[in-house]
Amino acid sequence: MIETARRRLANDLFARLAVGTLFALMSINLTSDFMQTHRVTGLLLLVSEALVAVLTIVRRPAGVVDRSFGAAAVTMISLIGPALLRTSAGAGVFPDPLTALISCAGLMFVIAGKIALGRSFGIAPANRGVVIAGPYTLVRHPIYAGYLLSHVAFACAYPTAWNLAILAATDVALVLRALCEERVLATDRTYQLYCNRVAWHLVPGVF
Repeated sequence: MIETARRRLANDLFARLAVGTLFALMSINLTSDFMQTHRVTGLLLLVSEALVAVLTIVRRPAGVVDRSFGAAAVTMISLIGPALLRTSAGAGVFPDPLTALISCAGLMFVIAGKIALGRSFGIAPANRGVVIAGPYTLVRHPIYAGYLLSHVAFACAYPTAWNLAILAATDVALVLRALCEERVLATDRTYQLYCNRVAWHLVPGVF
């Protein structure tokens, strides 16, 4: 049991270090682009990912964690994906003010969700306490919904084949990660009652 506890602690420390390293690499790319082009869209995505890095460090331990290979795979893909995005010199599909506005809307949703979660935020699908306030009254995964909106904005601002492929993989992983989290929480009575009130996973009226 002691060996298992040590392994879990090592895995937790590795996850925190990995998130910090990926965020640092992403910061260099997006900050450099902003200094050269003054485009705000990429910078807003950086702010969103900064919240992930901070809350990963201060999160509380989980009561129940999904340690399956599938859950680990979709979690890692969804985390690594944004760090692999790259800015481009070409014009975006829409002007930067418009994509920045879309990204800002996604960021506000992410911030509201993370404020509601507080230290219950985590990386692996787990039960760190059921949160049903704030944007969680609209959808079950408001943070992921905000990510998806920010990703759409980034894809429109930097529409390269590389970014589109990365975001497609990342967002599919995000959806699967959300479903993994629901599977972990499914036995929690509070969560069962919550799901009876809030039917939508990510997009009201759609999914």
